[in-house]
This record gives sequence, C-alpha cells and structure tokens, in this order.
Amino acid sequence: MASDLLPVEEARARILAALTPTAAETVALPEAAGRVLASPVVARLTQPPADVSAMDGYAVRVADAVEGATLSMIGSAPAGRPFASEVGPGQAVRIFTGGFVPAGADAILLQEDATADGATVRVNETVKAGRWIRRRGLDFAEGHEVLPAGRKLTARDIGLAAASNNPWLAVHRRPRIGILATGDEIALPGDPIPPGGIVSSNAHALAALVKGAGGDPVVLPIAPDDTHAIAEVAGTAHAFDLLVTTGGASVGEHDLIQKALGGEGFELGFWKIAMRPGKPLIWGRLGRTPVLGLPGNPVSAMVCGVVFLIPAIARLSGLPGDPPPTRRLITAVPIAENDRRADHLRSAISYDSEGRMRVTPAAVQDSSMLATLARADALVLRAPFARALPAGAEVEAILLADLGV
Repeated sequence: MASDLLPVEEARARILAALTPTAAETVALPEAAGRVLASPVVARLTQPPADVSAMDGYAVRVADAVEGATLSMIGSAPAGRPFASEVGPGQAVRIFTGGFVPAGADAILLQEDATADGATVRVNETVKAGRWIRRRGLDFAEGHEVLPAGRKLTARDIGLAAASNNPWLAVHRRPRIGILATGDEIALPGDPIPPGGIVSSNAHALAALVKGAGGDPVVLPIAPDDTHAIAEVAGTAHAFDLLVTTGGASVGEHDLIQKALGGEGFELGFWKIAMRPGKPLIWGRLGRTPVLGLPGNPVSAMVCGVVFLIPAIARLSGLPGDPPPTRRLITAVPIAENDRRADHLRSAISYDSEGRMRVTPAAVQDSSMLATLARADALVLRAPFARALPAGAEVEAILLADLGV
C-alpha cells in the first residue's frame, strides 16, 4: 500500500482520539430518548415499595391455606388501596395484582384455586409459602444505580428512569455539526442551475445523516471556489462541535479547502486514505473546532459519512464511537479481486428459497451514482488486495438499515 494513503481503521482511530464528548445538559424525561447519559440514573424510591401480589387471588396464611379449608373473608386489597389490618388465623383478604400484601399473610391463593361466596373462601389447592408474592425491592432499591453514564437511552431505559422517579436526566448535549458545501458548479434544489452546473445533494444528505445519528446539523451557505469566500464561511467554525466540508478536498486547481482554511490557522492532521470511494478525505483542526473534509462526489461523501462521520458524532455524543456494525453475508455473484484501497461496494440484498440473505454488488460502482446508493441495502467491505471470490462465498457487509441511513 502506498505510504501516503492512510488505512481506514487508522484514520477513524485518529479522528475519534481527537474528539471529546459534549458537555452535559439536563432535559425532561420525554426529551431524553436517544440521548447519552452524562451521569448515572439513581433510583429515588424502592420498587416495589412493599411486598405485592403478582396475581389476583386471596392473601392468606400458609398455616391455614391447606386443601379443603374454609377461610373467613375480612376485606380487600386492590392496587393503590392497602388493607389496613392484619390477617389472622383462619382469615383471608381479597387481593388483586399489584396490591400490597397485608401484614400476617405469607402467600397468595390464586382465585382459580379457590371458591368464594362473599363471606368465606374455600381452598381448593394447598398453597406454598411466598407463592405469588413479589418482594419489596425485587426490581430495584432506593439509592441504587439503575442506568450507567455513557448509555444511549432506549424506550426501555426511559421506562426504567420513569419508574425510578427521575423526571429529569443529565445527558450530553447534541453535537452541533456545521455542513459546508463548496463549488462554483452547485446550486440548491429548486434554484437556477448555472451553466455546466449541478444540484447540490451532499449538504442535504449529510444533514439527514447527522440528524439520524443524533447530531444537530446546521447547513451553511454554499461557498464558491474562492479561498476568501470559503474562509469567510468557515469563520463560523467556532460555533460548532465539528465542521464538515464537502468538495474541494482533492488536488485539482479548484480544490481549495486546505488552502482556504490554512490562512485561518487550519492544522492538518491527515489527508488521503486508502479507501474507495472517498480517498481525498481531510482531517484537521481550525482553532478549537475539528474539521472533517469529505469528497465532493455524492456517493463518496455519504460512504465517508457512514465510515467516519457517524462514529465521530457518536463520540461527541458520549459514546465510544465504534465502527459501523457488520454482518457476514453470502454473495450471490462472483466478486473480483481488489486493489490497494479498501472498497465499499454498494450492494442489494435478496433472499434465497431458504430465507437466507444474498448480497449482489451493483455492476457499476461509480462514485457519482446516487440512485445506485439509494437502492443499495449494504456496503460490502473488501480489504486491500482481497482475493477474488466465487458466488456463494461469505463477505463482510455494513447493512445501511442498521444505521438508519
């Protein structure tokens, strides 16, 4: 591999090492889903707060509740209305799921195992001590940590936080990601297209990717191929946790990102990586703001977004920033040997007669073809110099649906 091309894994590791999570903020519980905890969640009560019945039935004393016995009914204990007195010898209390087990009772006689006439209840099956009782603190106890810091909150976690009586949670602030598209040739969708120009798709696609990954995207005005114009827009970088540029990252006469930012104090970390699509990728820092310069080709920009930007947002959000998860799939067609760059083949998934996933790379893998990317279900990963594979061979792939892309 050429020495000037950085391996994908090393490039991602360098990016993540340079990032720190955003500061904490306190949000209301309904706003916390999908956020990352900056502090542990500690239970503010014990759950259940007392011994409760797990079923509808009768609270009884095991010593009395033998098959054939008849017990006196002395009251009821529905959920939310505990029975105030004690269950004595030969007595029973009607109880419902979630009701507090009265003092003196040590088991629950199921209603289907009993016959009641209002004043008495006949035991049709002997009960066992502790049967159908959920003990106090079975779920969690006051003062115990129920959710750790660094956890991305799911709907299940929100339920647990609510049950533990936490109406507010400390989470990492959503990272603000500035997105700067450059180029004389691009125009916003719906605007007049200049002669020889194209419609800009990168900023919109990247903004959607950022939002889906938990970031707060800010799309900046398109900067023409002019170093002063690029520098002026980039002057807002201090307002962001990460500035993402697209276009101008290569070596052409109009690829001006490094030149424009260099006059503003840009410090280059690395440039050019051994991947396809997406070789001309820039990483550095402009003042206190990290900068990720993506290629201008739309597919290259999006694939680099999957490989580098999503993990970067995860890291800024308080997570480790793991690489995109992969799966082992079976290729439906032969795949040619690879060259020195790690390849990311846009591929479709189908299912064979046995319901197994089969993956088919698109016949044309040009980095300008957004329609191919939009139709793709996966990115098949090919290591540098990987050998040719026959149909039916296993390959490693990133499923785009797993990332919500």
